[in-house]
Amino acid sequence: MSAELVPGNLGDSFSKYFEIVPALDDAVRHEAFYVRHEVYCKDLHFEDERANREETDDYDAQSLHCVLRTRGEHARPVGCTRMILANPDDPTAPLPFEKYCAATLDRSVIDPAELPRSAIAEVSRLAVVSDFRRRKDEQDKPVSISDDDFRSGGATPRFPFIPVSLYLACVVISLREGIDHLFVLTEPRLAMHFARIGFDIRQIGGPIEHRGKRVPSYLRPAVIKRDLKPMMRPLYDVVDASIARAYAAAGR
Repeated sequence: MSAELVPGNLGDSFSKYFEIVPALDDAVRHEAFYVRHEVYCKDLHFEDERANREETDDYDAQSLHCVLRTRGEHARPVGCTRMILANPDDPTAPLPFEKYCAATLDRSVIDPAELPRSAIAEVSRLAVVSDFRRRKDEQDKPVSISDDDFRSGGATPRFPFIPVSLYLACVVISLREGIDHLFVLTEPRLAMHFARIGFDIRQIGGPIEHRGKRVPSYLRPAVIKRDLKPMMRPLYDVVDASIARAYAAAGR
């Protein structure tokens, strides 16, 4: 999941290897569903394998999707995520994390039920294909970050481009779509590493068992953009520009 980087310019380094695109048409959405099938069905067996090699569920119709691809002659999709929006036909219907964490949410920190439903979303189905989950401790997880991903010394500095860029894409798309509040059900260690690189990510409830230990966390897109560390700004700008081009091409 990491690559060599040019110290101080994560944007240039990212652009050498990857591009990120919002799924504004069926073709890109199918790429996301393919990545999810490779990870959630074929690799991890969280879901049954499908004949069409696409993993989907009932929430996809109310979701915004994003795909990360490699660059070059053999470009292919290698990562994806989605943001589940409130159901337009039943805005009060709970998002998945609201159901799974109903008994553990600390509503004194923030109560999702009290927020405007049109302004909330849940980040889910973050997935990275196995070729980019090479370390032994990553093979049983759809995505992972380790301390090694922040190593700055030696001949090959590293940075976790794939998960970080996918989360930044969620921030960028949220700001475009009027989403003020993002929620995510994630491994405690993943949340800790995102906090380490400057994301204002806050745990809002106790852990639950959901394909491993998971904690509900809360992010505010506007705050993340405002408070980005200087080293993160070039990467954010590259992700923002890529998404802006896709929206412009789609007339949105």
